[in-house]
Amino acid sequence: MERISWDQYFISQSQLIALRSTCERLAVGATIVRDKRVIAGGYNGSVSGGSHCIDEGCKVIDGHCVRTIHAEVNAILQCAKFGVPTEGAEIYVTHFPCLNCCKTIIQSGIKKIIYGQDYRNNEYALELLDQAGVIYKKVEPEYLHMEQNAKDKIQLISTLLQELEQKGMDEEELKEFRMKANELFTMVE
Repeated sequence: MERISWDQYFISQSQLIALRSTCERLAVGATIVRDKRVIAGGYNGSVSGGSHCIDEGCKVIDGHCVRTIHAEVNAILQCAKFGVPTEGAEIYVTHFPCLNCCKTIIQSGIKKIIYGQDYRNNEYALELLDQAGVIYKKVEPEYLHMEQNAKDKIQLISTLLQELEQKGMDEEELKEFRMKANELFTMVE
């Protein structure tokens, strides 16, 4: 039996962590690793004790859900809370980090980002990562689901949902489609 690579092992853990996400727009998971050991994990969700998107809907301002804390920040905050240093660590994320998460990753001392899917990759974020010497690479998960073609199906549904959103579909109808897609795949964007 052939063992999966370290990158596949940790990106798969991030996919699993993303299943805890409470945001209806995009389920994201992050795993922070140092010396091939997991030191923290995080998913995008509401502040502790706060209302969740899955319960009350996303709170969207300027195209972003402001109710959630991003997965990368949650993982870094977990390290801070428990006194675990992030200097020199790697972070595995289901999707390319947003600009603010990239800045947080740089400031935390993380030196490598491994991500599973492109997602609104910000040019300025790429510039900052390059300036800071943070390595980033895409590693598509190979063991996302046991179902054949699951990745292609998830990508198609995610793309369709994004197009419906861009074309101005009613938010309630869109929410219903997202819920149905999440029931089918448990990780649709």
